[in-house]
Amino acid sequence: MAEPDEAAAGASAFDRDAANAINQRIFETSLDLILVVDRRGTFIRVSPSAYKIIGYRPEEMVGRSARPFLHPDDLDNTREEMRRARRGREMRNFECRYIHRDGHAVPLAWTGVWSEPEQQHFFIGRDISERKAAEEQLRRAQRMDAIGQLTGGMAHDFNNLLGVIVGNLDLLRLNGRLSAEDRELVDEAANAAMMGADLIRRLLAFARRQPLQPERVAVNRLVGDIAGLLGRTLGENIPISLNLDDEVWDVLVDPAQLEASLVNLATNARDAMPQGGRLIITTGNRRLDEEYAAAHAELAPGDYVMLEVSDSGGGIPPEVMAHIFEPFFTTKEPGKGTGLGLSMVFGFVKQSGGHINVYSEPGVGTTFRLYLPRDPAGRAAAAASEPAAATAGGDETVLVVEDNEAVRRIVMRQLASLGYRVAAAGSAAEALEVLARERITLLFSDIVMPGGMSGIELAEAARARWPGLRVLLTSGFPEARLRGTGYPADGVRLLSKPYGREQLARTLREVLDRPA
Repeated sequence: MAEPDEAAAGASAFDRDAANAINQRIFETSLDLILVVDRRGTFIRVSPSAYKIIGYRPEEMVGRSARPFLHPDDLDNTREEMRRARRGREMRNFECRYIHRDGHAVPLAWTGVWSEPEQQHFFIGRDISERKAAEEQLRRAQRMDAIGQLTGGMAHDFNNLLGVIVGNLDLLRLNGRLSAEDRELVDEAANAAMMGADLIRRLLAFARRQPLQPERVAVNRLVGDIAGLLGRTLGENIPISLNLDDEVWDVLVDPAQLEASLVNLATNARDAMPQGGRLIITTGNRRLDEEYAAAHAELAPGDYVMLEVSDSGGGIPPEVMAHIFEPFFTTKEPGKGTGLGLSMVFGFVKQSGGHINVYSEPGVGTTFRLYLPRDPAGRAAAAASEPAAATAGGDETVLVVEDNEAVRRIVMRQLASLGYRVAAAGSAAEALEVLARERITLLFSDIVMPGGMSGIELAEAARARWPGLRVLLTSGFPEARLRGTGYPADGVRLLSKPYGREQLARTLREVLDRPA
């Protein structure tokens, strides 16, 4: 029988062996990167997880200095953390980046301690690439939202100015005494004003403030219809392949904006393939789960239709990728692009409740994936398009509510030229007074107005008191969305600024002639 001291020594040795075995298993199976480093920064031990995290096998690192593996910008800070650990003999927590074998930086959150007896540093590093990507995505979304709010406010004011210009030019066209040369000048000015209006619509698309007109859309049919147009746009050296899922769901989006987004993506793909290539458009159903949604700002889990546009072009460099959705950012030569194409696509997708992803590899190509929310079951299909009606007026009485005096004056002139009787108000409170004393057929109100009551609230209050009143709302910046959903309320149409005399006449008649 062993003596007590011998038994204790044997038990102690057994405990050490067991602890060492456990430590070895932890070292070999850890998903985090474990490093043992001497005071000069030379690797003594490296866990097998190094291969998955930074692309190097342990035997390729042991005996070498950590310096070639560290990001140069993080070298000094890492050395300082090691010095502090040796001085303070305490656990240190810090972040630094290692360079993966393929060249990209891997951010790692480190916990490190210094062991004086062994004269060694022990580090455990966790890959935080996904966390950093999510943080950057959130910062980018916040930055773009701030830019969008500024852009949207400017667009609202500019649309009012364009409304005055377009309205007066439309009235000038009615002047039969204009010479042919004068009429040509008026037409050119009107065309330039509408080009300005199109630019503002793109800004509003980026700002997610544009007035959308969502409909139930069969994605495959829309893609098939537009493929012919895209073929003529791209040219013969860029054939288009369609890979459309026969069972793809319908989506609830503005079809005109979806078509414009496809044209934008296809045009960018053409520019990336100057020597020719291939464009592939793919559709399919996707379920984005809670985990995926949590990693992407402003995305709700649920059913989506994926619309993928892929090219075989030169790809997008990493330094450009971070900026592609920013307004006015472009890599094209001056005069070759506005830099609003992709920002418009981004804004449209986000405003529609969707999501957009970009995958690109230099020399291989680029793939844009748009995820559009599935149309809720049982929703009735909307009308495919608005009928083209001839310009027509009427003799009803229209109340124009507009706080901008110049805009109010030109709208009154347009309505009078169409034969309508016109009343006017500069605020919602004044409009209610006019409605109380005069017989008004239609309320035509701006949405965003001072005084504490918006055009939407005015319409609701007026229709509650006068149920037969017809309502048409307008805005250059619909920041207050109807009933908070972005869709018009029952019986209420939305006319976006700026608009021409014919568009105003057509929309008025549609609202007035609609059965009560």
